Amino acid sequence: MRSGLPLILRKANGDLSDPLLTLLIPFGIAMKKTFKMTHPKIKVPRLVEAIKYEVKKYIRRERRKTLPPDVDFWDFDCRFGADEASSEVIHLSAINKSISLAESEQLESFYLEILVKPGYRSKKPKEGEQISDQ
Repeated sequence: MRSGLPLILRKANGDLSDPLLTLLIPFGIAMKKTFKMTHPKIKVPRLVEAIKYEVKKYIRRERRKTLPPDVDFWDFDCRFGADEASSEVIHLSAINKSISLAESEQLESFYLEILVKPGYRSKKPKEGEQISDQ
């Protein structure tokens, strides 16, 4: 059975800590998919549950991957819409709400895109401290 991963990733078992791999593999690893909300045998509520589970599973899998040096966490850019052309940027926490909204609007399908990118923490200024623009 062949894995859907490129050969270099299969040999590295998803470990991106090797500097050579970080050069070869851009951070733009993404899930771009149009989900259908109709099926001849499966009812719509079960399809919605399955879609939400698939999205959560993808996010968990991406978060488990090894972080490159100087990266604090994996961040996600998300887009949601009826199709790719009309998709809008949403926050990661709004994915389930958007899927439920698509179900309530009885859409036949919807487009979801999740891009993985490196995240960097910023320090919060202490009380009374000014933020300098240097």
